[in-house]
Amino acid sequence: MDVQNEKCVLILDGSLPPGVIANTAAIMGITLGKRMPETVGPDVADRTGHEHAGIIEFPVPILKGDREYMKTIREKLYAPEFAGLTVVDFSDLAQSCRTYDEFTEKMKNAQETDLRYLGIAICGAKKKVNKLTGSLPLLR
Repeated sequence: MDVQNEKCVLILDGSLPPGVIANTAAIMGITLGKRMPETVGPDVADRTGHEHAGIIEFPVPILKGDREYMKTIREKLYAPEFAGLTVVDFSDLAQSCRTYDEFTEKMKNAQETDLRYLGIAICGAKKKVNKLTGSLPLLR
């Protein structure tokens, strides 16, 4: 990933309880790590020689959205203009499932319009990411 010309952000529904926000961010982060393994740096050793797992090599701002914005931005991300972006979403449907099999079965019968997005991660061309998210505040 070219950190000069590319960007990665997480957008979270700021109205959610802190535990759900943390869980949503963790799940999307793990999925991004799988989709973009080249962004994770090598393991490092501290002064005493203890190893620490590599972390992502660039900042990932956590932005605050609301229910309507999440729906709108997810809809925009289906447009051909944004096809080159890496997108990970996490919905209320996914959050309600106890197993991946349950999630895949429920998703087969779900209408996209019925999903409530708890979080959306977007990575790719900085201009496109900024066009979608430039007006959002940081989640605090």
